[in-house]
Amino acid sequence: MTETPATTAFLVPAPLPEPCGRVYRRDGHTVVALRDEIDLATAALIAPALDGATSDGSPHLVVDLTEVSFLDCSGLTLLCRARRRALDREGRFWLVCACPRILRLLRAGRLHDLFCPVATPDEIFRPAAAPDATFRTTDPGTPDVS
Repeated sequence: MTETPATTAFLVPAPLPEPCGRVYRRDGHTVVALRDEIDLATAALIAPALDGATSDGSPHLVVDLTEVSFLDCSGLTLLCRARRRALDREGRFWLVCACPRILRLLRAGRLHDLFCPVATPDEIFRPAAAPDATFRTTDPGTPDVS
C-alpha cells in the first residue's frame, strides 16, 4: 500500500494471504485492506479474514477497497456477508471505496446507499467526524441481498 497505518495502528495476525491485502487494527477498528482483483478465486481466500474480523463481540470493521481494481458478484457477496455479520453482532461496518467502476457496480446492484462508501479511511478515523454520518444499520428502501 502507498499509505502506512497511523502510529496508533498495529498489525494483528489474520488468515489473509499477502497478495490479497492485509489486516490491521486502528483506533479500535479492524481494517481489512484488500488489493488487486476480488473475484471467485480470491473471494475464497478473503472470506476467512472477514469472518475472523466479525466473529468476536461487537466488531467495528472497515473494509478498504482503495487498492482494488476489480470486484465481481462474489466480492459483493463477501461485502454483504461481512456487513450483515458485523451488524448482527451489534458492531459497525464501513466501506472505503473511491473507484468509479466499483461505485457504479454498487449503484447498479442497489447497494451504494446500503454501504454508504467513503473515499478514504481518514474519513472514518477523523476525530471530528460523527461515526453515524458514514454508517447505517438499515435502509428501508434497499433490500438486504446478503
